[in-house]
Amino acid sequence: MANVQAFHGLRYDLGHVGSLSDVVAPPYDVIDAELQRQLYDRHPCNVVRLILNREEPGDNADNNRYTRAAGFLRSWLREGVLQKDTQAAIYAYHQVFSEDDVQYCRRGFMCCVGLERIGEGNIYPHEETHSAAKEDRFNLTKACHANLSQVFGLYPDETNEAANLVDFAIEGKIPLEATDHLGVIHRIWPVRDVKVISELCGIMGPKPIFIADGHHRYETACNYRDWFTATHQASADHAVNSVLMMCVGMSDPGMIVLPTHRLFRGLPPVNTSQLSDQLAGFFDTTLAGEGPDRALTLWTQIESDGDQGNLAFYCGDDQRWLMATITDQGRSKMTEIASDQSSHWRGLGISILHRLVMETLLDANQLPKPMYVHSVQEVVDGLVRGDTVGRDATGQEGQGGDFPLAALVMPASLEHVQEISRQGQRMPAKSTYFYPKLLSGLVINPHE
Repeated sequence: MANVQAFHGLRYDLGHVGSLSDVVAPPYDVIDAELQRQLYDRHPCNVVRLILNREEPGDNADNNRYTRAAGFLRSWLREGVLQKDTQAAIYAYHQVFSEDDVQYCRRGFMCCVGLERIGEGNIYPHEETHSAAKEDRFNLTKACHANLSQVFGLYPDETNEAANLVDFAIEGKIPLEATDHLGVIHRIWPVRDVKVISELCGIMGPKPIFIADGHHRYETACNYRDWFTATHQASADHAVNSVLMMCVGMSDPGMIVLPTHRLFRGLPPVNTSQLSDQLAGFFDTTLAGEGPDRALTLWTQIESDGDQGNLAFYCGDDQRWLMATITDQGRSKMTEIASDQSSHWRGLGISILHRLVMETLLDANQLPKPMYVHSVQEVVDGLVRGDTVGRDATGQEGQGGDFPLAALVMPASLEHVQEISRQGQRMPAKSTYFYPKLLSGLVINPHE
């Protein structure tokens, strides 16, 4: 069961830092080198110095980006830049944003949630994790003794009972507000009413939680808890036994999932005729126009159909698009090559793209990571400009040259997240993109 807890958060004192917008940052894994520089320049106390401190010449075991982050945290506490709330609270958190000219407000609350090892309780991941990222976050947590950023958790709540309870508690109260580099407005309110917190804990208790974002941070929190309790005396209610989490109801009107399209590197040149031959029998294919700009019309069609089995491919060799719809033979092949996965997993557009098309039919198993983009305009821009040296929006290094193949693919739905996670399975990487990202620096969960 979800063990939701109030906590004594660390928050910026606006008397010291001025605007909250100047000291917050997006999650570390979406900060590229240029954005890191901008955040460093924005304010000397920007939280980027904690979550993604810069590497410096001469770094060693005793002086490095983790020890510097810990030093900043200690000095900001000592100087009053960060102050610990004297009363335990949960923190209402609203994000106001626009997507496709529609304005949304995603409502949630930040709290501490008792840690459960993956597979041993009611907290479920939906994507794979990587050891290097977990080692990085472990070193940072070990140095700072705090959750510096939230895990993003989703929970089923068809009537939005939990969010409505929290909204009632903050009605008429003035929030703290920050605007991020993408123009998203973030608002938080501390909720200290013991009765409200108790009622919220009761509502959340029976619910499962599905990790939307922050898988590495969650698994790191479990690893850190194990390390800490093996080397220190820690009571059952010690802060190390929980993790900072933003909880959002799956039925919240502001809860949307964006696609993650692929621009592939490392393939030999391919044209639509060749690709159609390779997909024959497993997909029904039709030529669908030419030029990168055609992506805009094709995505409208795919999104309108809402079928996970519909894909659109751009072939760089002839600069044409191919629409592909999986056939019964293709689905049978998916059952054969992914027999260890559930029917929900096998039906995902991302699974079909990677397991059936790329790995099986194209035999492209050793490709560099594709460039991941979320808007169709980014697909167009990437195809026009090619792969430029530097880092893309995911922090991934470019390698130069053109993309021989691109794919438009439907995102996994919240229902997919729930069904696949409950079966103990994980989706392919970048199956979902939950927009907007949560800000770091709104509240920190100290372990000391």
